[in-house]
Amino acid sequence: MIKITEHPLNPDDITSTVFSNEAGAVNVFIGTVRATTQDKKVVRLEFETYLNMAIKEIEKIIEAMKNKWPVHHVVVHHRIGTLTVGEIAVVIAVSSPHRKEAFAACQYAIDTLKETVPIWKKEIFEDGEVWVSAHP
Repeated sequence: MIKITEHPLNPDDITSTVFSNEAGAVNVFIGTVRATTQDKKVVRLEFETYLNMAIKEIEKIIEAMKNKWPVHHVVVHHRIGTLTVGEIAVVIAVSSPHRKEAFAACQYAIDTLKETVPIWKKEIFEDGEVWVSAHP
């Protein structure tokens, strides 16, 4: 399941959707807004997206995961809009028969999302702002 929303994310609700009697492992990645970046105090983050393309790209990531690992369920939720320090920006939950595959699939999901999905992040500091590239 994929969701891109301006509303807060609930990791417990998201995680509960991937549990399965066939899965021996559930791995969850929760990305939060940190207080500092390179010794600069973060005031807030602003996320923007090209929604239709973002959903299609996340669908491709999930399909690739299912082709590479024996995952049962994958959920990717991402916030857009303005987030403050401590808020959750992204939650990815993956279930699979074994932990090794669940960890690998979850890491692949967040790494690929940051590289390919058109969700852009602007960091606003006390003394300025910058659009962030996942891989400068």
